[in-house]
Amino acid sequence: MTYFHINTQQFSLIVSAYSYSAFVTGILAAFVVDNFDRKKVLLFGYSGFIIGTLLCGFAPSFKGLIAARIMAGLFGGLIGAQVLAIVADTFIYEKRGRAMGFLMASFSVASVIGVPVSLYLSNIFSWHAPFIFVGILGIVIIPLVMIFLPSMTRHIIQSEERRRITETLVVIFSRPESQVALALSAFLMLGHFIIIPFLNPYMEFDVGFTKNQIPLIYIVGGIATLISAPIFGRMADQYGKLRIFVICGLLALPFIFIITNLPVIPFYLALIFTGFWFVFANGRGIASQAMISNAVESQYRGSFMSFNSSLQQLFIGSASFFAGLIVTNDPAKKIHHFQWSGYVSILVLLGSIFLGTLLSKLQKIK
Repeated sequence: MTYFHINTQQFSLIVSAYSYSAFVTGILAAFVVDNFDRKKVLLFGYSGFIIGTLLCGFAPSFKGLIAARIMAGLFGGLIGAQVLAIVADTFIYEKRGRAMGFLMASFSVASVIGVPVSLYLSNIFSWHAPFIFVGILGIVIIPLVMIFLPSMTRHIIQSEERRRITETLVVIFSRPESQVALALSAFLMLGHFIIIPFLNPYMEFDVGFTKNQIPLIYIVGGIATLISAPIFGRMADQYGKLRIFVICGLLALPFIFIITNLPVIPFYLALIFTGFWFVFANGRGIASQAMISNAVESQYRGSFMSFNSSLQQLFIGSASFFAGLIVTNDPAKKIHHFQWSGYVSILVLLGSIFLGTLLSKLQKIK
């Protein structure tokens, strides 16, 4: 915001540009991904995502950054759905909670390492540095995926013939289970990401923490979720996905209220509040992803997860856009009305608990 001299609405556009383009790609890909090896689709999407990310790092202007973000999103829209489909295809439902727990733990590693490192790089060099760093890291990861990830074609073998687009659409959108699962994804993304874009500037300019302190929020939260994610995964398998989803969903709400109404407080208290928020939001995500992935059979799962991922990206982008409309900043860079984003988040996440309960009843499983 400082480098390009842009306001909160323009900043939210940078955030949402990726999500909206990922939404478009995910919708288009949903019609064809189940006809191909999941590994090849993942590598194709990841390669394009890395190129787009590097272009973000070299973007010379606000408009150039928007264009690069759109390109990264076009390919990035393929990645998340394929990862979730691979995990869902590999593990039966009774063990999928634990598998999703380890997958979510990888996001915690990203929080522990990626976010703080990116913030430090931007403080030391410039905002360009994190994008270039991620791009270089991706170039290293691609050959590892090629070597260690096996081909995933079982979902193709299970189909007697390649499905037509109309059949995929009918299966996904005619079933109440898949309809509710998609709505649940939408609510979770909207409720979570309506407060994410302006958390950093709020902590810095309103609460008064320094640029060197803020990365510690993600380090502590990431470590906490790294430890808790496998635990929640096992608990979801043992005690039921719905039960863990509801408990974590409810426990996260008071911390959303606290974080978005945070006064000037000692830094260690902020670490405690945000740490618990990370933990319960992560536990909610583990259980919900296990439930959502079970909405359709394996032969339709790649297409369904692409639709699901696209819908998530649409609502991530919409959440960022709406946050930009709610939140404002003044010449002193202070953030105003952030608490209203918190109130909206709480209401939407309460709705997600209702949808999760409905989905569990439709699936007739715990």
